Amino acid sequence: MKRVFLAITLIISVLCAKADEGMWLPYNLSGQSLQEMQQLGCKLTAEQIFNLNQPSLKDAIVQFGGGCTGELISPEGLLLTNHHCGLSYVQKHATVEHDYLTDGFWAYSKAEELPNPGLTVSFLANVEDVTELVLEGVTDEETRSEVIDNNIEKIIKERQGERDVTIEIVPFYSGNQYILFEYDVYRDVRLVCCPPWGIGKYGADTDNWTWPRHKGDFNIFRVYTDRDGKPAKYSESNIPMQSKHYLPINIKGVKQGDYAMIMGYPGSTDRYSTSYTVKNLIESDCPAIINCRTTKLNEYRKHMDADQEVFIKYASKQAGVSNYWKYAIGQQKQLVRNHVYDRRLEQEKDFREWVFEDPSRQMVYGDIFDQIQEKWAILDDIVMPMTYLREAGWNGGEAVSFSRRFIRINNMLNEKASKEDIAKVAEGLKAQTATFFKDYDKALDMDVTIALLNLFYKDIDRYVPLMIAEIGAKNNGDFTEWVTKAFEKSIFVDQAKLEKWLEKPKKLDKDPIFALTMDIISTYANVVYPLYEEAGIIGNAGERLYMKGLMEMQTERNFYPDANFTMRLTYGTVEPYKGADAVNYNYYTTMDGVMAKYIPGNWEFDIPQDVRDLYEARDYGRYADENGQLIVNFITTNDITGGNSGSPVINGEGELIGLAFDGNWEAMSGDIMFEQKVQRTICMDARYLLWCLEKVGGVKNIIDELTIIE
Repeated sequence: MKRVFLAITLIISVLCAKADEGMWLPYNLSGQSLQEMQQLGCKLTAEQIFNLNQPSLKDAIVQFGGGCTGELISPEGLLLTNHHCGLSYVQKHATVEHDYLTDGFWAYSKAEELPNPGLTVSFLANVEDVTELVLEGVTDEETRSEVIDNNIEKIIKERQGERDVTIEIVPFYSGNQYILFEYDVYRDVRLVCCPPWGIGKYGADTDNWTWPRHKGDFNIFRVYTDRDGKPAKYSESNIPMQSKHYLPINIKGVKQGDYAMIMGYPGSTDRYSTSYTVKNLIESDCPAIINCRTTKLNEYRKHMDADQEVFIKYASKQAGVSNYWKYAIGQQKQLVRNHVYDRRLEQEKDFREWVFEDPSRQMVYGDIFDQIQEKWAILDDIVMPMTYLREAGWNGGEAVSFSRRFIRINNMLNEKASKEDIAKVAEGLKAQTATFFKDYDKALDMDVTIALLNLFYKDIDRYVPLMIAEIGAKNNGDFTEWVTKAFEKSIFVDQAKLEKWLEKPKKLDKDPIFALTMDIISTYANVVYPLYEEAGIIGNAGERLYMKGLMEMQTERNFYPDANFTMRLTYGTVEPYKGADAVNYNYYTTMDGVMAKYIPGNWEFDIPQDVRDLYEARDYGRYADENGQLIVNFITTNDITGGNSGSPVINGEGELIGLAFDGNWEAMSGDIMFEQKVQRTICMDARYLLWCLEKVGGVKNIIDELTIIE
């Protein structure tokens, strides 16, 4: 296939902001950005970083699973990512007898590595600007989405042909540009190493999104291929991938001011949004998420603390709920503390003044804020109900969420499809049913469902699903009795009942859990979402023009594109920061800090005995610094967000020095506006990684496979 190297005109090459802000497209590094990287300590050429025709850094970086980053660290496909990124796959292997979550997992040979059905890693193979093709035929706002969707579907079909690749076309700059990304997807990815809970999850919810940290947030997997080196499903005959490029690991240590580069797949930012978006986050979206997830987590914790089997089943689920819960708390707090709304208003004031200085600008941009204001007049009314419909509704109780998978077969039953077609769909649902009930606890789910429905009825007045409104009114807002009876009757909380139903499917309309699910979805699809679409038709064009106008007005500004889970590069340095008045943070933490937080028996701060023994003996080996300390975590000025979890921290020579895993509390507004003075990336030091492998895990086989720079 012809490889197209992009010259993307929308990217501004003049860099006046500091180097730490910006999630750059690595295939289009400007001369000035590369020069600034080199001034900070980068010794790599643009081609060594990203090259479609020769091995480069980009060939070591992958999309891991559904929303993280990973990197190759050996010639035989060893892949490093975060503990929290691989946690759900470790959990699937864990039992009370073999508690890999608490005790960790170490493969001492390739034969011991564990397969993970459903886990994929994707390598970027090609990039192409397809803006003109995607926007062909777009004439008005009402049909814009439909035309674009049709064009994208056509382009992907043409580019893909019969090849086994994944192709995505992604909007940039509020839909002013579209870029095609082609990926090679590998489906045989095996678990190699997972540290004990007291390392990989150390600090858990309390420490999450904060500095200082003391966490060994890593997992190691291995990518396998068929005998020809091509992507393949799991097979015992598959062989370890022969890495096109992998990262050597440098254990010389980091110092203040050292160059640090991160490559990965940041998920989502909204740096160019209007004040209306900020106001909504502060007043509606964040509070709704916090309320729903606090309620859910309280029920999780109650059951997980009481039963180790339940803890194992729900460890990954709890971590997923908790991560964004604390993020929402921090984002709301820091948006206010950092005056982001006021700063957006000031920017919009400057924009209006710039527009009205020139009649030609007035013709293009004069009424866009009227459109945006009209859009948000609708959204302000529906954002909180939409969030509750998602968080406390179809994604609330697990049985409710699981029952959504049966909508298709119920529609087939209502439409009197053939018995053969129905049986085929039922057969596919059998495996999903077994997987669901493996990690399901009915008592926990019943309490979660009761609590969330109580909350929904109490907090939301408009756009409440009819069933929730009627049950709540009848029972004075207490759903305990209804949910208890629903769980007695429904097939979605009982594996035996559901498996029996799958042998001879019947209409599900009278199942109480399924009926509730359909009512929630109907309210969203038929009542709320049409208003959301209407708001988009009214205001999306204005927001696209605002983006275009900002770039035209602020010629000196660094207009990197917002994150959208495509490969990015960010560069900065290792630096301390001042978190608040009289609060000055160092740029690294040590094993002494780990032990200072130790609380025996505490699920967040317990430490395995062998780790404590190693600490007491100060057995750090070659991984100690010049003062005999074991450095655990460090911070940099790099610009990352969710999706960058698991991204490599790379020095100026292209060597791994750490593993990015979090942002800091003082900059939780950073997805909306980069906080120059306080925004930091929290990283696990490469020396702590190797110490865990060698001293805690004893996996000499893995240490010997790595290229270590001393």
